Amino acid sequence: MHTHSKETQQNLTPEMALQILQEGNERFVNNLKANRNLLQQVNETSEGQFPFATILSCIDSRTSAELIFDQGLGDIFSIRIAGNILNEDILGSMEFATKVVGTKIIVVLGHTKCGAIVGACNHVEMGNLTTLLNKIQPAIFQETSIKEERNGKNEAFVKKVTDIHVNLTIERIRRESPIIAELEREGTIRIVGAMYDVETGKVTFA
Repeated sequence: MHTHSKETQQNLTPEMALQILQEGNERFVNNLKANRNLLQQVNETSEGQFPFATILSCIDSRTSAELIFDQGLGDIFSIRIAGNILNEDILGSMEFATKVVGTKIIVVLGHTKCGAIVGACNHVEMGNLTTLLNKIQPAIFQETSIKEERNGKNEAFVKKVTDIHVNLTIERIRRESPIIAELEREGTIRIVGAMYDVETGKVTFA
């Protein structure tokens, strides 16, 4: 399997990009890797890169986007940070990826049993981590269906907060990046949320 060229990237629609990710995760879950020569892909990308997707995910060691979507070198821009939180540097990276390089889809990928979400639910404060976890607080405030045990030990509460956090992140991308919002309105890109299950390897798209 070859890496994407400028031509193949340009011919993709956002819907086709989503399908590629879905099919890649299906291969991953079934332990059926696509046949790739990674050293060949090094050569194919030495003069440039034409990735089709931008994925914001957590630093969790179980959530490598290239692996769980069975993609190779030059296929995706992978942005990883604890709790898949958003800041202006990440937004700038997304704007570069979509407007300049031409990726067709932005995926905000949360995952089950996320330590950052658990830490935020427990109101952990520790050095610079405090500032990061504070960015998850809006999702905690918005989750109002669970009245008791609103902490990291309550799996149902953590799951609901994780889902809300993904949705709020997507809303922020649209609100805080006019560039990306315009690309989405034009149909040039799609922004989608997804959840990775660390027990099964399955990605569920919203």
